Amino acid sequence: MRISTGQMFQQNTNSILEKQSATNTIMAQISSGKRVNTAGDDPVAAIGIDNLKQKNILVEQYEKNIDYATNHLAISESKIGSAETLISSMREQLLRGANGSLSSVERQMIADEMSSSLEELQSIANSQDESGNYMFAGNKTNSEPFAFDANGEIVYSGDSGVRKSIVASGIAMATNIPGDSAFMNAPNPLGDYGVNYLSSQQGDFTVANAKITDESSHISDTYTFNFVANGAGVDLEVLSSVNTAVKTVVNFDPTNAVSFNGIDVKLSGTPAAGDSFTLEPQETVSVFDSFSKALALLDTSDGTNTAQGKSQLAQLLNDIDSGQNQVSAARGIAGNNLKSLDSISTNHSEEKIINSSTLSILEDLDYAEAITEFEKQQLALNAVSSVFSKVGSLSLFDYI
Repeated sequence: MRISTGQMFQQNTNSILEKQSATNTIMAQISSGKRVNTAGDDPVAAIGIDNLKQKNILVEQYEKNIDYATNHLAISESKIGSAETLISSMREQLLRGANGSLSSVERQMIADEMSSSLEELQSIANSQDESGNYMFAGNKTNSEPFAFDANGEIVYSGDSGVRKSIVASGIAMATNIPGDSAFMNAPNPLGDYGVNYLSSQQGDFTVANAKITDESSHISDTYTFNFVANGAGVDLEVLSSVNTAVKTVVNFDPTNAVSFNGIDVKLSGTPAAGDSFTLEPQETVSVFDSFSKALALLDTSDGTNTAQGKSQLAQLLNDIDSGQNQVSAARGIAGNNLKSLDSISTNHSEEKIINSSTLSILEDLDYAEAITEFEKQQLALNAVSSVFSKVGSLSLFDYI
């Protein structure tokens, strides 16, 4: 077979370029420390490497979301904890102020102290985060959520929105506690109705519960309870808001519940003839309103020494306890979310370790093997270059 000079040169040139390319590939691998720098190095491994890197990027975003959620929940939990402690302190102040042996000046000092504490509680509920957003306003983070109106009643301007952050595949975790669920909507300890004791009260009694027991026959209204003397004891007359009698109990026994219009009302203590109180629908109580009413009670001369005042105080303490339980529950929710976030974060860290280990197997370079291969390619390149140099210099004239 005849081989032309041009063909010989082309074959040798291709061989040299091939060896140089192989040498350059190994040099790039040694320089980067990676066995797979392009898809051409190992197409199958390259697909796996790309998938693992995408997973790690996603996990890193989840971790950023977890950091954000953890930061906000930790601050919320701390603020709610401060509110919980403050409520306990204010309850003790109320009990001290209700001491009948105190002078009006001493009681006023306690009332002033409670008033300052109530302002502090409002300030906690209106806390802002590092961006100036109101933490307990739900989704309405740009406006102050809690304010007292002209009647001394708290008004919540936020909503019940729960802001969530995606912290894992299919898992969205709440990053806030709405203010209404933390401070406003505590269950009414009486049940479904609130009581208003009247100043004419003489008997020592309180309403123990007022609950709806039959929704089908229940008629929502404001009801007045009048206790009328009958010689041997008292009769009870229950009137509607239009002064229509809805229930009459002769020789009223306070140990028995009174049932009417789907409602059961149970008293504790013994009412006297001439006593009255009213009931109106009320499903929830607010710890702010409870303390606001308590302040009004302390500001009233001998407010806690009268029969009406004692009954009001007992009810307010129950309302405050319900409000405090609600605040504690909100703190518990924040704490549980923080615990869940910590667990999810741990899972992500373990996933990244596994992914990184697999990535190392797929793309990291075995330096000993690479250097050996590099030396082999260098030797081959030198050999090819040497042969090409000698063959290329041959001429027929050398043998004539």
